[in-house]
Amino acid sequence: MDIQTRKLAFIQEFLKLQSEEVLLQLEKLLKMNREHELRNDLKPFSIRELNDRISKSENDFENGRFKSTAELLTKYE
Repeated sequence: MDIQTRKLAFIQEFLKLQSEEVLLQLEKLLKMNREHELRNDLKPFSIRELNDRISKSENDFENGRFKSTAELLTKYE
């Protein structure tokens, strides 16, 4: 059975679910899988990339392209 057929079969069974507990377990499993994939996709910056980012940040700050902590906090209140 190919992956598309398996997905469709899973979706059909998923739609028949009546148990909120099973649904919660599946949601947790998907979330854990997504987080695991994200962690595996992360790659450290090279020294050059870090230095480039530092230079850009310093340039942004010197040219007034930044937000203060107070501005950020009011945005999320």
